[in-house]
Amino acid sequence: MKSDIILAGAGLASSLIALALRRARPDLSVLLLDTAPGPSDAHTWSFHDPDIPAAWHKALAPAKRGDWPDQEVRFPAHSRRLRAGYNSIDGAGLARLVAEAGAQVIHDATVTDLGAGHALLLDGRRFEAPCIIDGRGAQPGPHLVTGYQKFVGIEIECDAPHGVQRPVIMDATVPQRDGYRFIYLLPFSPTRILIEDTRYSDGADLQDAKLARASHDYAAAQGWTGREVRRERGILPIALAHDAAGFWRQRAEGPVPVGLRAGFFHPVTGYSLPVAVEVADLIAAQSDLKTGAVRRAVRDFALARAHQDRFLRLLNRMLFRGCPGPERYRLLQRFYCLPEPVIERFYAGRLTWADRLRIVTGKPPIPIRRALRCLPEKPLLKGDT
Repeated sequence: MKSDIILAGAGLASSLIALALRRARPDLSVLLLDTAPGPSDAHTWSFHDPDIPAAWHKALAPAKRGDWPDQEVRFPAHSRRLRAGYNSIDGAGLARLVAEAGAQVIHDATVTDLGAGHALLLDGRRFEAPCIIDGRGAQPGPHLVTGYQKFVGIEIECDAPHGVQRPVIMDATVPQRDGYRFIYLLPFSPTRILIEDTRYSDGADLQDAKLARASHDYAAAQGWTGREVRRERGILPIALAHDAAGFWRQRAEGPVPVGLRAGFFHPVTGYSLPVAVEVADLIAAQSDLKTGAVRRAVRDFALARAHQDRFLRLLNRMLFRGCPGPERYRLLQRFYCLPEPVIERFYAGRLTWADRLRIVTGKPPIPIRRALRCLPEKPLLKGDT
């Protein structure tokens, strides 16, 4: 069974690559192999208006569950309405776009062997293609040291309008637990709302029932009653140190890693859609769609991106290593006092040198002595914490 390109995994990264390839080259046969039994509504991916090009806004519009003109943050010392638009898509909507684009998806497909030119499934089926891409999610390794963003979200249909007019991307007025804690709110309709209890934590353990209960408690405190209609959970990496060169040296052969598997996410926020869009456009622009050529293009992008993101990883080390858990919210509280263009460029991963100076100058967010200890990145990669 042969295709022009095979994508292992049918999550965000693989789906966007499939969309970009079919849009650029409708003649290509694109195959996605996914372990899930079918499309799922268990994932919501969000992004800010400035994060992606207009062409992608148009392409993803049919998959959007929400599209808001602004957003809000809340901290103990201040609240703020931000002018940037905000958007959310879900897994079912994204899967529908992939199917409409003409890519083939095989579900219940557990890959047991993935090479530079083939994919072998647990049931014995073998697929071949000149280009093989691996987007099967994050894989722990020695080249990426992380903290964790953990969340459990409940979506409820309220008995009466909830009154939330826009996304609240951080409500940090709640008690601080397990690191930096905030509630994330997405109002999908006047009565439908997603409530996520989120923690920036040192450990990856996720107590689903406890965080779900905390989300229900938050709803009760707001006076919202109703029924839970959906639940989602996640444990996202937050990059403290990254040896991209070492990572790609170990992947000189085999399939091309993308998405979380390649460390493609915003180091501080964990948002993965904007960089997934960049990688999708990069691959779709390749004239030579063979594994080796695509690997070189993606590797060069990854090395440049890792160099660019050094400052963001420093901010994470200040947050996780320089600040006690209950005090971490103060760094974000201070950050959200900055001018909105700086905040927008931060989310889009396009900070200027002036932006970086603006973020770290003024009243120190943490004591200088602790900040200096956070500067080196390499000791973390050697296992020295």
